[in-house]
Amino acid sequence: MLVATPQLCYSRSPLYSHAMIDKRSTDPAPAKDAERIAKVIARAGLASRREAEQWIVAGRVTLNGSVIASPAVNVTARDLVLVDGTPLPRRERTRLFLYHKPRGLITTTADARGRPTIFAALPKHLPRLVSIGRLDLNTEGLLLLTNDGGLARVLELPATGWLRRYRVRAHGSVTQAQLDRLARGTVVDGVRYGPIAATLDRAQGANVWLTFAIREGKNREVRNVLGALNLTVNRLIRVSFGPFQLGELAEGAVEEVRTRTLREQLGERLSALAGVDFEAPLVPREAVAARAPVRHARAGDPNRPPRPSHRAEAEPPPRHERLDKSKRPPRREHPPRSSKPRPRGRRDR
Repeated sequence: MLVATPQLCYSRSPLYSHAMIDKRSTDPAPAKDAERIAKVIARAGLASRREAEQWIVAGRVTLNGSVIASPAVNVTARDLVLVDGTPLPRRERTRLFLYHKPRGLITTTADARGRPTIFAALPKHLPRLVSIGRLDLNTEGLLLLTNDGGLARVLELPATGWLRRYRVRAHGSVTQAQLDRLARGTVVDGVRYGPIAATLDRAQGANVWLTFAIREGKNREVRNVLGALNLTVNRLIRVSFGPFQLGELAEGAVEEVRTRTLREQLGERLSALAGVDFEAPLVPREAVAARAPVRHARAGDPNRPPRPSHRAEAEPPPRHERLDKSKRPPRREHPPRSSKPRPRGRRDR
């Protein structure tokens, strides 16, 4: 169940948009509606921006009839972009999904070690999504997914001011006074972590349950900070991200946030920074998949389709020949069984 809290106050720290131009550059300023071509391809739901850049370098993308070799190109809605000779699907409305990530899944599209990923576990009817931040392999709980890369980048920034709240079970003991000192920030192994609001909920045997609230979300921040307090985290659950709560969402389930709710929670400021589009239509998953470019699988890829054989397979005989008993060889006759009892051997004893 989606639970939305009132909109939070945001930090006054400046946010740097991807559209800002280096004043030292001599290149002419792009049009207001111009975007990087890799971003446009990713926004169409075909690939990530990094994959799109690789396609451009490989010569698979044409712009207005000419093959381009560099992703440093801005395009507008008036330009014609083809990937493998196929036009891009029309842009879809900005969407946001709540996902209850289970333990044991990697927050990535592909893992070099072959570990299962969250995107392989998502329902197939969903559009191509990107995660807003990451959760570690053994971390569970709320993960935000979106089809808009611009929205993902804005919400990941600490300057956005959205609080991430965790429930933590850790082995060891700690006092509330020790946790209160984290509100001033701390340094662990040379890494500076911002203010943390931590509360000691209860002790359970050799473990303690804590509530952690952070805004930065650095890599393994909760585990590293508690490790400096001689605590070993054995369960970590994210229960909220900004105004969105995990609530009663079942493990592995996905729930879409209504467009109206998303618009209200983002506000005009974040919506403008992210460049969201709430007016575009919804594109059916089948239409996007049908128009997606053909990916060339490498040798050894388990998902690569089998190579067709040049040998003509023998056609099975007609059904009336298979059922014709007169053409079958005679059945072998076995001698009748003896009525005498079989002598007992070692195995029968």
